[in-house]
Amino acid sequence: MQNTETNRIENKEQLNEDFEQEVIAFLNYKEGGIIYVGIRKNGQVVGVQDVDLTQLQVKDRIKNNIQPSTLGLFDVVVETIDNKEVIKVVISSGTEKPYYLRKKGRTPEGCYIRVGSSKERMTERMIDDMYSKRIKNTLKEIDSPRQELTFNQLKIYYEEHGLKLNDNFLQNLDLLTSEGKYNYNAFLLADENNVSIKLVKYLGTNKMDLVENQEYGYRCIITATQRILDRLDAENTVYAKIEYKGRKEVEMIDKAALKEAVINAIVHNDYSYGNSPIIELYSDRIEITSAGGLPQELSQEEFLEGVTAPRNKELIRVFKDVDLIENIGSGVLRILDAYDKSCFKFMEHFLRVTFKYRENPFEYDQEINQESDQKELSIIQNKILSLIKQNAKITQNEMGKILGVPREKIKYNIAILKDMNIIEREGSNKIGKWKILK
Repeated sequence: MQNTETNRIENKEQLNEDFEQEVIAFLNYKEGGIIYVGIRKNGQVVGVQDVDLTQLQVKDRIKNNIQPSTLGLFDVVVETIDNKEVIKVVISSGTEKPYYLRKKGRTPEGCYIRVGSSKERMTERMIDDMYSKRIKNTLKEIDSPRQELTFNQLKIYYEEHGLKLNDNFLQNLDLLTSEGKYNYNAFLLADENNVSIKLVKYLGTNKMDLVENQEYGYRCIITATQRILDRLDAENTVYAKIEYKGRKEVEMIDKAALKEAVINAIVHNDYSYGNSPIIELYSDRIEITSAGGLPQELSQEEFLEGVTAPRNKELIRVFKDVDLIENIGSGVLRILDAYDKSCFKFMEHFLRVTFKYRENPFEYDQEINQESDQKELSIIQNKILSLIKQNAKITQNEMGKILGVPREKIKYNIAILKDMNIIEREGSNKIGKWKILK
């Protein structure tokens, strides 16, 4: 039967008085869950009459009636099922268990957990045991290494998305410790910090020949993320072919999957030990590695099924506010839409995503009489050869400006052309010239 309740799905015909209890049950459950409002217990879809109002009520009740803070742990979206609009509330497993009703406190009357397809009250022993295992090294309670911080970049990002940070934004975004100091989340989002995300590029398939070693960071982590995504977008070759129906394009790496992998690595990274994500570009693949392994002891199967248990929920909330994250818990599933499960490598203290480069699907559609060496060249390599034919004394900087790509990308592709014995350099870098061998 469709729309049936499970250990991770709860149906509600309407927003009733025990809604918060169901949310708490999923927050305290290791796999989180989903609540549908507008679906009866038997799976019949009845829909929600006033979707906008119900969304606001859901968000307000979760934020104000549940403790500890649920910031970054839930998402509220509208879905259409059987031609009727319903509210879908996606709830992650919490990082500060046990969660409880604000009015009832951390007591059996206020604490619930998911058991099978229903909620149950927790016993005092269960509450004490869960509290004793609460994660102590959340970024919220780690003091910022600096206590003189500014947030001008963060404010600009919010304003660009029609949001305004008021005087209480430090409390609203959980950027303060319980003692009122700037926490590590604030440090990551501040205009200046000492956190950097490394991008390394190699000439071949191993780490023998280093081409580039760049640091993206030392500023608001949103700015660093945007710059990394822009750089990878420039690296991501687009194979194209003109057909009678129009232009057909295929990316070397699926753009949506690449974006999700980078953002997941950044927001789920364990920064508590000073580690940052690293992105490595090889001639045949890209590897994105984040520190911390699987969050909250999730199994590999649960992770690959999209079960959410965020390590840094405050960062996730901010990234969602500025539209870098669409829906909580969708990242892994988006990656698996384009790649199989083997792209993930699980290690004790690290998680790595590897994307193999796609080959040019149009390579053999070129004219038969084109030389085989030329057929194997990429678009940018052919453009470089064309520029050299026009001007043998052209510099790499000039090539980059003409083609609109970074000099590092020109340097990388020239190295490949040299290895293939297609070109060579005669004379010095300043007064020499290029020679085409084939």
